[in-house]
Amino acid sequence: MKHPRRLVAAVTTLAIAGAVAVVGVRLQQGAAAPGSSAAAIKATPSSQLTAEQTAQRKQEINKLLSARATAVRKGDLKAFLAAVNTKDAKLAARQRTLFANLRQFGFTRLEYFLANEHQVPRLTEKYGPTAFSSRVMMRYQLTGLDAKPVQTDVAYTFVRRGTGWLLVEDNAIDEVLSRDGHRQPWDFQPITVVRRGKVSVVVAQREAALGQKIAATAQQSVSGVRRHWPQPWDGSVMVVAMPEPQVMAIFWTNGFGRGWTIAAKDVPLFDGDPVGRTPARAAGSRIVVNPEQRKKLDKDLLAHEMTHAASVLLGNEAPMWMVEGYAEYVRCAVIEDDPGWTVDPYRKNVRKTLASMKALPGPTEFATNGDRSYGQSWWVIEYLVDRFGVQKVAALYADLAAHATGADAIVKKHTKMTPAQLLAAVKKFRG
Repeated sequence: MKHPRRLVAAVTTLAIAGAVAVVGVRLQQGAAAPGSSAAAIKATPSSQLTAEQTAQRKQEINKLLSARATAVRKGDLKAFLAAVNTKDAKLAARQRTLFANLRQFGFTRLEYFLANEHQVPRLTEKYGPTAFSSRVMMRYQLTGLDAKPVQTDVAYTFVRRGTGWLLVEDNAIDEVLSRDGHRQPWDFQPITVVRRGKVSVVVAQREAALGQKIAATAQQSVSGVRRHWPQPWDGSVMVVAMPEPQVMAIFWTNGFGRGWTIAAKDVPLFDGDPVGRTPARAAGSRIVVNPEQRKKLDKDLLAHEMTHAASVLLGNEAPMWMVEGYAEYVRCAVIEDDPGWTVDPYRKNVRKTLASMKALPGPTEFATNGDRSYGQSWWVIEYLVDRFGVQKVAALYADLAAHATGADAIVKKHTKMTPAQLLAAVKKFRG
C-alpha cells in the first residue's frame, strides 16, 4: 500500500455525551408557605427528609434544570450562572467555559433531570446537612447531526440557601458516573466547532486552523464512504480532535498483542441511562481521535471510522469480523479511488496469514493480534462482495446488526453457508 496503515479499534458501545451543571434560583411565585413541606427542607438534613419532602426537592431542582436548558438555548449567561457559587472562582470559571462551549452547538432538544441521589458524607461535612449530591441526566439532540436524542450523565452537589439551591460542586463525585459518558468535548478547555457541509469538527479553541484542515479531510472521507456504503447515509458526522486524552473516557492503548495502538474510534451514543442496560440500537455516534494522531489524520483512517458512523443506526449486534471488515473494505476502496494509490501490498500480506486462520475474527483474535485480524476481516468482506455483490453483503450486515442472537443462522440464510463453510471459502479466496 502506498499509504500509511492506520489501525482503528472496534466500535465501542458506550453512552455518550455531555456535562451541564445545575442552576439554583429562588422559588418563583407560588413558593410554598412557611411550615409546608418545601419550607421544612431548609432545616432538615438530606438524609432525614420525608418522602414528601424528597419529592418536593426533586420537583424544585428539576425546575431549575429546565431553566438551565433554556439559558443555554437562549444564550443567557446570567441565568446560567444565577445559582452557581461564584465565590468559588474555579467553579465559576469552569461554568463560564462550559456555557461558552455549549453555545458552539445548536440544540434541537435539550433537557436535564435528576437521576439517582448519592449520599456523600465528606460533602455533607463540608457544606452542611442540606447538601444534596446526585447524578443528572442530560438529554439532547444536536441540530443537523443527531437523528434522535441521546443521553449522558453528570454529577453535582447543591446546598439549600434560603428558598433556593446553590450549586457548589461540579466534579466532586465523578466516580459515580458512567465510565464513558460524562467526559464530553465541552467539559474541558475552550473549544471551536468548525463546520463544513454536514461535517462538524471539535478542536481546542487555539487549534482552529487544525479544525479547518480536519474538516476538509473529513469531507473527502464522507464522499468516499457514500460511494462505497450502499445503505442510506446523509454524511452528517462529528469528529472530535481534542488534546485531552480523557475526552469520552477512551483508553488509547488497550487490548494486548500487536495492532492495538488506536488512532480513532467511532463511539456510539444511546438514548438511555448510560449506567443502565445498553439499548440494542444506537441513536448516534461521534468519531473521537487519539490526541497523538490529531495532527496526522488522513482520509483513509476517517473513511474507516465514518463507515462505523454510517452503519451505527443499524444496531450494535453484528460480529466483529463484519463490523471491522466492512469498515476496512470501504477504507481500501477509498484508497484505490485514487489511481496513484493501491492496496496490493496489504492484499499480499493478508494472503500470507490465511493458512493459519482458525476462525472468523472475533474479540479473542483481535485481542491476540489486531493487525492480522483487521486484514482477515477485510478479506472476508472482499470474498463476500466478490461472490454476492455489495448490496447483498450490506443486507447481511443490517440483519446481523439488528439481532443479538442467531448470527450463524443469519449468515446461512444470506450465503447458504455455515460459518465453517464461509471460513473455508475465505481461506481459498485469492482476491
